Amino acid sequence: MNQQDTWTAVDHYFNQQLIPSDPVLEAVLADNAAAGLPAHDVSPNQGKLLHLLAKLQGARTILEIGTLGGYSTIWFARALPQDGRVYTLEASLKHAEVAQSNLLNAGVADKVEIRTGLAADSLAQLDEEARGPFDLIFIDADKQGNPEYLKWALKLSRPGTLIIGDNVVRGGAVVDEYSDDPSVLGVRSFFELIAAEPRLNATAIQTVGSKGYDGFVMALVVEE
Repeated sequence: MNQQDTWTAVDHYFNQQLIPSDPVLEAVLADNAAAGLPAHDVSPNQGKLLHLLAKLQGARTILEIGTLGGYSTIWFARALPQDGRVYTLEASLKHAEVAQSNLLNAGVADKVEIRTGLAADSLAQLDEEARGPFDLIFIDADKQGNPEYLKWALKLSRPGTLIIGDNVVRGGAVVDEYSDDPSVLGVRSFFELIAAEPRLNATAIQTVGSKGYDGFVMALVVEE
């Protein structure tokens, strides 16, 4: 068994033991694949982690930057109280349409508002509408946009807000200071901004699993 097969098998074991079979979420992944969406959804155990973090945070409002087909959105929505709200941003109209269908099928569409268009424009609109501050912000869109998304996340947060950035290891490429990959450059700038920001107390975790080798960063907004 090669390394990737081992990681996938361990993920499968964890899911069997800790995450009950969920036909709704399984249908979401199947529908996303059938619609030709890229397989960039978080894994089931990563989705459960996001769900638990939202629960631990006592989140009532969540901002998600990058909807795709709504798989992680559903995990978040299920963590919210009845009057909770997820605002999720998606650049692709096709992806947003698939996500809306999935949210309806999952019975959580009443807790979620999808905003379509460029994330920077949607973030500015949320700010103008005074939708923040959010309790939890999940950044999982184009990585070259991460520095800009972080600036908006700080503007839309409060002391105690949890900011999570996904896919920050890039298979280890994050340490390549000579990389010209826009995603790697975006992630490295993202880290530099977090490190220099006195309002953030952060750490990052490497992960292996069915999605390969990657990781995430978590930053708590604190008083300056």
